Amino acid sequence: MPILVIRNIRKSFGQTVALDGVDLSLKKGEVHALIGENGAGKSTLMNLLSGVIQPDSGIMELGGKAYKPANTTDARRNRIALIHQELSLAPHLTVAQNIMMGVETSRFGWLDRKALFRRAGKVLENFDHPDIRPEKTVGSLSTAAQQVVEICRAIAARAEIILMDEPTSSLQRDDVQHLFRLIRKLSADGVSIIYISHFLEEIRDVADRYTVLRDGRTVASGKIAEVTDDLLISQMVGRPVDMLFPPRKPPAEPARNLVEVRDLSAPPVLKNASFELKAGEILGIAGLIGAGRSEMVKAIFGLERSEFGKLSFAGNPLSPGRSTPTDRIRQGFGYLSEDRKREGLALDLSIADNITMTGYSSCSKFGWLNLRRQRGQSEELIKGLGIRAQTPTQPVMTLSGGNQQKAAIARLIHQKADVLLLDEPTRGIDIGSRSKIYEIIAELASSGKAILMISSYLPELFGMCDRLAVMRRGRLSPIRPISDWTPELVMQVAIEGEDPLSL
Repeated sequence: MPILVIRNIRKSFGQTVALDGVDLSLKKGEVHALIGENGAGKSTLMNLLSGVIQPDSGIMELGGKAYKPANTTDARRNRIALIHQELSLAPHLTVAQNIMMGVETSRFGWLDRKALFRRAGKVLENFDHPDIRPEKTVGSLSTAAQQVVEICRAIAARAEIILMDEPTSSLQRDDVQHLFRLIRKLSADGVSIIYISHFLEEIRDVADRYTVLRDGRTVASGKIAEVTDDLLISQMVGRPVDMLFPPRKPPAEPARNLVEVRDLSAPPVLKNASFELKAGEILGIAGLIGAGRSEMVKAIFGLERSEFGKLSFAGNPLSPGRSTPTDRIRQGFGYLSEDRKREGLALDLSIADNITMTGYSSCSKFGWLNLRRQRGQSEELIKGLGIRAQTPTQPVMTLSGGNQQKAAIARLIHQKADVLLLDEPTRGIDIGSRSKIYEIIAELASSGKAILMISSYLPELFGMCDRLAVMRRGRLSPIRPISDWTPELVMQVAIEGEDPLSL
């Protein structure tokens, strides 16, 4: 008998239909994958189950009884915990206080701090993460470490059903493997898990069954071992996806170096990076989270102050230490942050404002914005990039994650950047949106743009890049053609620091 049953659930937000008939059953001790494109309704369903919002109609049953959580506290009382993709921690509190929030131990009405730290430490043993200690303030931790704390909080609450929304999006390889081992242990202990991920290899690694949502409806479900990846993708997007990565032709003649970086450093993280970036090429940067990849592109773009190094564009020397992002934009650089919600987009502003904000001069005169011209330029890019939006004037926060990412890339195209610094360009977005972004990146390279692409997803780097380098502990390896690399070699350099190709 299923522990959780969902039948014909519907939910609308004004004129927007988020869920339009969702069915799902979850067995005790099962890991159930919930799959679909961004905007398919996965997060809305998780919010319903966790009591954040209530359905308009339909039936939810928990343990054979009607389940209608009034709020998140009610859901947690029913042993259902949600691990958000967007972290919901209290940064000013300690790791222990965050993990044990709501289940604290007290004596005579006073918080038992020793017990609190001891119980939190016991939960943290599941990950054996050296940077996370019970007494440490959460705000001082990396995003990946904070994600571990979020997961530990659900475990400490002794939830019987855990909802995991993209739990590995900020984790590096070792932490992902720790998480998968923990999921298997929880499953063996009878805990049921609904697992959302855009990475099919993750789903195959941990899930027993799956349900596919498309346009707010359940379109398929079954055992994960009985379906192919091609079938899952076609069920998600409603059409066959023959090739995830677009074909690319090598340039007819050697391209010129557009960007040259020599001995760039931005202590304490970035120690040394040297490379050349050619017009029309996609240069990939691999490495573990925290290795210094993001710090390198931020130093190039003027977001972090560099102490040493030389930087040139089209043969002209630039100052890496004193320049600002405004200078870089004027010089032809465009930057896409790995964190689109906090750094990459102004969520409260319209799609049109986000697309044009680094190039207002193209749609303004004498300091006044020409709204008609801005709208026309935005509509052209919205159509060209396949951004699903009702109007350019709607807030960008109303878009799905994949469409938000397209809007961020549209800004770089609008500002006519010659050099695109892309940090995790497809993080947290669905396969359909990912395929479209790969196509956009390939077209930009074909038009002569120089593209530096950071990614933690190796298939992406091997499918898109012409050359590749690996960052380890703030030092960039020599750049080599993608054909010289294998995934095993990349991980060996990232972890051990040795480049066997140079021996």
